[in-house]
Amino acid sequence: MSQSKRPINVGFSDLLQFRWPITALTSISHRIAGVVLFIAVGFLLFALEQSLASEASFNQLSELLTSPVGQLVTWLILASLAYHFVAGVKHLIMDGSDSESLEAGTRAAMITWVVSGILMVLAALWVI
Repeated sequence: MSQSKRPINVGFSDLLQFRWPITALTSISHRIAGVVLFIAVGFLLFALEQSLASEASFNQLSELLTSPVGQLVTWLILASLAYHFVAGVKHLIMDGSDSESLEAGTRAAMITWVVSGILMVLAALWVI
């Protein structure tokens, strides 16, 4: 029986040694943004319920959202929404076209990062 030179188990530190292509990073980030949005729906529904409960709870929520932590959470939700939206539109365009080459995918991934980055900066300016 010959000894294989393949690794027996791969730890998290081994995954960081790979050079991930931008298309993979875009796909993983799209999924992470979707999970963040799924979790954010619970917080947003709670905020809606608090804002409609009474004037006092509305004022508390308003103070919370204007605090630095509230602004950060608001920005994170908007940034996730912007990225997930742009990446979703990229998927729709790529699925509806003939562009299935590696070059087209890489170009679309770069455009996704640039456009969503611009939207994230605009969201930060709007929140702050």
